[in-house]
Amino acid sequence: MNENEPAEGFAKETELAWKEIHTEHIIKDQWIDFRKTSYRYPDGHIYEPFYTYTRKDYTVIVASDEAGNYLCVRQFRQGIRQVTTEFPAGGIEKGENTALACAQRELTEETGYVSDEWAHLLTIPSDATICDNYAHIFTAKNCRKVGEQHLDETERVNVALHSAREIDKMIRAGEFQQAVHVLAWLLANK
Repeated sequence: MNENEPAEGFAKETELAWKEIHTEHIIKDQWIDFRKTSYRYPDGHIYEPFYTYTRKDYTVIVASDEAGNYLCVRQFRQGIRQVTTEFPAGGIEKGENTALACAQRELTEETGYVSDEWAHLLTIPSDATICDNYAHIFTAKNCRKVGEQHLDETERVNVALHSAREIDKMIRAGEFQQAVHVLAWLLANK
């Protein structure tokens, strides 16, 4: 048996895929395309409604300064209605040629820091169950402060420097609340 074949008694991959039969765009603007879709299961049954959405791909940056501290940001997250600690991150804008260009821009905009040492760690769906966008995870090392923040009109962001030990402690205590950012931390420290 090869690794792509299911174990005995399980469906083949071609028997797992759903077929989209109808989609209604409930909200579609510059920020989100929220959809209600009907699907046909491989056995012929119809499942509806299933809600999914599209939003911008984005970058997450695990950035450390020249002293080995990690650059984090504190900001309000409306989904959980809390101020969170997380890494600098942001959406890829129209006209940005690469995810790296976005990451470099976001680091500078949110923190006032730049880096000459970038590495791409992973590109992964942000939530494959209901969303079709991707997170591009980077590290930026030996960051240095070159100026002030240049935030978007909807952003209110404080910069905080943390040691690796402090970030580990926040993650274990449930105080570092962005799942992809926790993944980024684990990859950066692998």
